[in-house]
This record gives sequence, structure tokens and C-alpha cells, in this order.
Amino acid sequence: MAAWFNSIMPILGIPSSFLPKPISLPPLSSFRNNNLHEQRLENEDLSKSSSDDEKSVKQDNIWQLFREAQQNILYLNNQRLGAIEELNKTNKEKQFLFHKIRKLEAEKKEGTDKLSTCSELLLRIDSMVLGSVITPAEASDFRSLVLNHKVSVVDVFNLVSHKSDSELLRELRHFSDQSKTRSFHIIHICTEMAPLVHRGSVASYVTGISRALQRKGHLVEVILPKYACLDLDQVQGLREVKGEAYSYFNGQLHGNKIWNGVVYGIGVTLIEPLNYSSFFNREMIYGYPDDFERFSYFCRASLDYIVKCGKQPDVLHLHNWETAIVGPLFWDIFFNKGLGGTRILLTCHDFNSQGIEQPNKLALCGLDPSNLHQHDRLQDNTNTQFVNILKGGVVYSNRVVIMSSIHPKYTIVRNLSHELEPTLNVHRDKLVVAPYGFEKSTWDPSRDYFLPENFNAENMNGKAVCKVALLQQLGLSEHSSSILIILMNTSEKQVLNQALESLQEELKDDDNIKFVGAYDEALSHLLFAGSDIILCRSFLDPSDETPLKALSYGAAPIAVGLDAHKNWVIPFDRNLMNHDQEATKYSKIINNTFGNMSFGLAIDEIRSNPSKWKRRIMEAMSHDLSWDGECYEVHLAAYSAIKNM
Repeated sequence: MAAWFNSIMPILGIPSSFLPKPISLPPLSSFRNNNLHEQRLENEDLSKSSSDDEKSVKQDNIWQLFREAQQNILYLNNQRLGAIEELNKTNKEKQFLFHKIRKLEAEKKEGTDKLSTCSELLLRIDSMVLGSVITPAEASDFRSLVLNHKVSVVDVFNLVSHKSDSELLRELRHFSDQSKTRSFHIIHICTEMAPLVHRGSVASYVTGISRALQRKGHLVEVILPKYACLDLDQVQGLREVKGEAYSYFNGQLHGNKIWNGVVYGIGVTLIEPLNYSSFFNREMIYGYPDDFERFSYFCRASLDYIVKCGKQPDVLHLHNWETAIVGPLFWDIFFNKGLGGTRILLTCHDFNSQGIEQPNKLALCGLDPSNLHQHDRLQDNTNTQFVNILKGGVVYSNRVVIMSSIHPKYTIVRNLSHELEPTLNVHRDKLVVAPYGFEKSTWDPSRDYFLPENFNAENMNGKAVCKVALLQQLGLSEHSSSILIILMNTSEKQVLNQALESLQEELKDDDNIKFVGAYDEALSHLLFAGSDIILCRSFLDPSDETPLKALSYGAAPIAVGLDAHKNWVIPFDRNLMNHDQEATKYSKIINNTFGNMSFGLAIDEIRSNPSKWKRRIMEAMSHDLSWDGECYEVHLAAYSAIKNM
């Protein structure tokens, strides 16, 4: 038996140390007693019986030990096999995740490198003009080759930064002239750009729409002031351009230092005043008494730089009142300086700040105050002794894009224009409304490598997998019937926390509802993918991408707040959301899904009518709410319209 037991142990993979120790029986000789031979004979039957009983007990003990050892062996073996299976599964998932990450990083790097090469090449052309290496006319021809994508720029001009001007010129002059579809060349003159400097919705918008345009084959550049607070680590290949760059201000020419580099594949030019170095060497971006002087200097310097480089963009894209002065400057001074084919587009993010100034300040950047201080030009509609810079931007632009995801054009002009209503009505045909977006290359549930399983509107299976993974990560019970509610952090966190405490108290006995108020960046993707409801402050904050991401990841954004009596309300005016034909598609999506839905109604529908709820979710997911969607379409239509004027 012991031999058989020894033979099966290696088969089971159990070490020999698990073998039960053999029990030694005393030899028969130990029962002899020569001096009591006769007594032994008398007690022989009794001894024999006792010995048999002892053997039987010991044999039973051995078999009991064997059975226990066998059970332990089988249990340990099952545990070992289970651990091996779990380890293999984990390694497989880990390798799959690493593969996805490497693939996405490679795709991202390839796309960024292609865009960066185009932008870097154009910036090198600019620097050669400033350094008098080539003429503005020759630079214009070279740019046309790049902008029209006659051949693959990446294939011909890889490693631009390592080539000398003479070597680069030789390649440019041999650059093939094979035609492709023409694209737009857009230059943003702006005061913010994420991630370099971010103070409001302008920064994310400039970067978001620029990346979307470049993904569609258009060429985009950005000109910014060189603030002291810029995050220059975000700029690829930052370099100071050697050459003269003068601009007019306050009756004379002033020197500027020019820097350029690439951010997310977008060519970025930074203008640093030499004589007015204090203009942008400050703690804040906005909010100083001399803001008009600061930004009018920058606007004039931007236009002087564009002309000096011989650039001929299709569109100069301006933002809010801070760069709206470019409109009058362009038409009164620069239109005839080689920019006859350029048009002006102004974006207004709101009308709260309009740049009200004394008319004589217009002369600082070379404008004629008497010519512009007219009721149909820059004269303020209310305080007629002043000029209104934002009004001038509207009057002197070919198109005006108003950024508002929810409000239709009528509501903006009538209720939100802050005394600009007469001007906007006169120029109503110029006005278009566009929604905000988010970065699709980072936030897309069908390709998001942070998720355990991807999904989309056509195949929602991965959503359930993400929910289980999220519940596990949060240490919650993995019941598919649970309604997982997530509270995302916002700028109004204190207000929402008060509201959350009230709601948690109200629903404390409902085990199917889970609240998560804290998360880190790594967890945020899974929060959107695994949740059923995302609580947000409202749909009106342009800097809050929470509702957009929630809809795209199959979660319902529910706007919640408390009234003065701490009652739950929908913090939204239903009258602002309508089916006005001049409203955005996004506002109509919100209106048809979750915009008018209270928290309680959402919970009731999930429980009582899950099929209807799923239809709502899938319908919302089917729309592209990123910068590449409706926002891009509105801008492309605006650019096309003004180029055909």
C-alpha cells in the first residue's frame, strides 16, 4: 500500500514530504518471556486476541490518515490548478492590455508626428523669411505646396529640425507638384490654448477644434502672447527664431522676439515684446486696467508678423474681444498687404465682457478713432462716448461663431447679448451657433484602452463588463441590478457635495443605488463606462465636459441641484431648450433624452422600463459629440462660406 501511495504522489505533483509517516510495530520477539514460558502458554489466546485488536486499530488509523492525506492532496492540487489558471488568465489580460496600449501609442505617435512635420516645416519657412534666406513670394509658393498636400510631407521632409536651411531649400525646390484636394489654412490669433495656458473655455476650444481640423486634412496655426506663465514643457521643438520682427505701436516700431514650436501637431508661434515686456510678464492673463493696450499690441504684432513672413492664410480666426480688434486692423490696414485672399472669422464664447474703451486708444495700434467711432462701426450701443471692441469684431468679421451648446441663436441674441442685440440683429446672417466638444482621440468607448472591454451604440455588451469591473474596483457588490450613480468633481464641488449629502440621506435605505464622489484620473474612464447615471451641475457650463462624455459612454447625465429649501430640482430652464431650427443638434439630443429628466424619474425608468432606457442611451451614443462632430461641421461650413465671398 505504501509503495502504491508513493507511486501516485509524483503524478499528483505532491512533494514526498506530504507522505504519512509509517507506523512501526514492535517485533514478535518483544512478547517473549523465557522465565514465564508456561504463563505465556496460558495467556497465549488472550495475547493473540489483544494483538489482533491492536493491529486492527492501527490499520484503521493508517487508512484514516491515508484518506485525510488523499483529501488534502486533492484539495491542494485543485488549488494549485486554480491558481495556475487564474495566473494564466491574468497574464493573458495583461498582455492584451499592453498590446492595446502599444498599438494606440504607436497610432497616436504616427498621427502626431505627421502633423508635427507639416507644422514644423511651415515654421521653418517662416524663420527663413525673417532671416532673409528666402523672399516672402518664394515662401508663399513653398507654403502652397505644403498646404495643398501635393505629396506626402512626412515622406519628403522627415527630420526637419536636423536639416540646415540650404539643405531644406534644396528639398523644397524639388518638392513634387502632384495635386491633391485643397484644404484650408487657418491661423488662430488668440489669448489661450490648452495645455500651454488655460483660464477658461477658449483654451480647450482652440486646441480641440484645431486638432479636429488637422485630422480632416486642414492646416492650422496658433499665435499666442509669450506669457511668463506658459507651460513650455508642452511645446515640442521650441526655438527662438533668428530674425527681425518689428510691429507698430504708439507711434513707432518696436522689436519682438519670436518663438515657435509644435503642440499636438499644431504649429504655435509665441510673440514676446521687447520694449513692452511687462505686458505679458504678469501673474494673471486678464483683469488689468491696461488689457486693451496689452492685447491690441499683441494683435498688431501678430498681423505684422504674418505679413513679414508672407503668409496668406484662408482664414484669420479671432476669439472674444481680446483679439476682435484684428477685424478693423485687417480691413483698414492689412488687406492690401498681400492678404487679399484672407477672410475673418470671430468666435464669441459669451458677451459678458466686450472691451469698452476710450476711442482715442484705437490710435495706439494705428487705427483712426474718428473713422471707427461711428454707430455702425465701433461706437458702443449704450455708452456712446466709448468704443466697443467686441462690437467692432462682429462688424468687421465675415462670420461670427457663437459657442453655446444649449441656447439657440434667437435666445442668445434676445436675452444673452448684453446690449449688443441691435448689432447682432443687423449682422444676423453672419451668426452661426456651434456646440462645445471633447477630445475624441482620448475619450472613445470603442477604442478606450483603459476599459476591460470596448463597446459602442451597436454593441453594448462591453458596458456590462465595465460596470462589473467598476463595482469590483470600488469594492461594491457585483449585482447587475444595482444602479450605479457617479458624482464627478466639478468647479462647484461644495454645492454638489451639499446636494449629495441630502440625496444620500434621502436614499440611505436603498442598497441598489451607489454614490461615488471621489476618483483619480486613471479611474475616470472606467467611471464613465461603468456607471448608469452621472450627476452634473448643469448643461450650461462650457468648461464642463461631463455631460458630453457621459452620453458618449452610455451613461445618463442628470443635472441636479438644491433650491433655497434644499429640495431637489433640475437646475435648468426648460424654455431655453427647444427645437428652434437654429439650435444645435446637441441641444436637441439633450432635450429628447435627459435634459428635462429629474433624478427620480431616471431611477424609475431604469427600474420600470429598462428597454426604453436602453433605447435612450443608444440613441444618444450614436451621435458624435466630440470636436470632430457638429462643432467641426459648423466651422467647416463657415470657412467655406467666407472663402466663396
